[in-house]
Amino acid sequence: MDNATTQRSELSLQSLSSPGGGWKRHLKWIVVGAIVLLLILGFVTRGDNAKVSYVTQEVTRGDLVVKVTATGNLEPRNQVDIGSELSGTIREVYVDVNDVVQKGQVLAVLDTTRLEAQLLQAESSLASAEARVLQAEASEKEARANLARLHKVRELSNNKLPSQQDLDVAEAAVARAAGELAAARAAVAQARGTVEAVKTDLAKSKIVSPINGVVLVRSVEPGSTVAASLQAPVLFTLAEDLKKMELHVMVDEADVGAVEVGQQATFTVAAYPSRTFSAHITQVHFASSTTASGSSGGGGASATSTGVVTYETVLEVDNEELLLRPGMTATAEIVTTHIKDAVLVPNAALRFTPPNAGMPGPGANPQSGNPLSALMPRPPVRFFQPQQRSGGRQQMGRAWILENGKPAMVMFRTGATDGRFTQVLPMPEGAGGPPPGMGAGPQQAPQGPAAEAMREAFKRKLEPGTAVIVDIETTTK
Repeated sequence: MDNATTQRSELSLQSLSSPGGGWKRHLKWIVVGAIVLLLILGFVTRGDNAKVSYVTQEVTRGDLVVKVTATGNLEPRNQVDIGSELSGTIREVYVDVNDVVQKGQVLAVLDTTRLEAQLLQAESSLASAEARVLQAEASEKEARANLARLHKVRELSNNKLPSQQDLDVAEAAVARAAGELAAARAAVAQARGTVEAVKTDLAKSKIVSPINGVVLVRSVEPGSTVAASLQAPVLFTLAEDLKKMELHVMVDEADVGAVEVGQQATFTVAAYPSRTFSAHITQVHFASSTTASGSSGGGGASATSTGVVTYETVLEVDNEELLLRPGMTATAEIVTTHIKDAVLVPNAALRFTPPNAGMPGPGANPQSGNPLSALMPRPPVRFFQPQQRSGGRQQMGRAWILENGKPAMVMFRTGATDGRFTQVLPMPEGAGGPPPGMGAGPQQAPQGPAAEAMREAFKRKLEPGTAVIVDIETTTK
């Protein structure tokens, strides 16, 4: 046994002393541990020498304008597509693009050779029908005269002559002649209708303007063939009075609740980037429009699609200078709220939270911590949840000011915001502390530093000139 123990000890010593022994296998972990220790010592040293400073901005007083942005296209107030009900060949075109036309002005004329021949034929048929009417009238007159003669003879012969059969035949002849006369007159009316129809087609061979406006599109040339068998082809597009135009924009569903008829707006177009045009809302459509957008993964393995719901809104535009043209893309800013002389706090102040602010209060000092505390879990920051009150839902905001060089929290009522500034509303009379539900009521008044800090936060006020913290800067000595 002693020999075996001696052999194992010798092998262990050889393995430790040989190259690549066990102590070298743990060398990398020793190095990593040393680096981590040096980093921790460096953080601690830098934390002790760090200097914290706060970036502040002042609460101001001014006008707050809330706008909704939407894009769309300019369109004429009244745009008419003019076509042809007749098929044929265009003989003449009298207008061109951008020409100003008047109501009733002839724009183009179709070839009327075939229609003129049809009119001549229809007039001949009408004359023939009228001649047949004359013949039918003569036949009816003869039949009535014959019937009257037979009645006279019967009266003179004391009802002996003529026989009843002869009288019946004469009466039937009168009725037959009256029917032929009525048919002849109906044929005249039919022939006259045919003539009027051909005359109407002849009138429609002249393409006239139904409005006073400007020619936007001309789709025909002299000699072009028009085929109107199934659908009337569009020959011209006219716009009525380009001095008054409409801007059709699509408002997002998140913003449409703030958009109303009569609100003012401004917009820009790419053709005049340095100029702003004015407009006002005339319609907000109830019908929605959904724009689908999607994305697919590589190789088509996966795909996602979303729908953006928008509502068409119409704005009236004054275009007296005729600078704006139909089809231009415009970006409009609709003024939904305009508050004058409002107390405004920067939105950056509402987003700022100092370090170690888990317990609200004036004693939240970022210098009290050190870099090691950043590696430790922190309690969650408690935000105020607005409570339902009799006057509606009261929205509350939070900002931080400096008191004795340390951040101190301020609670206030928030109003409208334009994305950069938020309106500060006055607290209701008698509201010297947190609303019910925050633990400041007479029946449930909590004790402790947190409750006292919250009461102090509600007592502080944001007034014009008050410096609020928007950021923090840390420098090393």
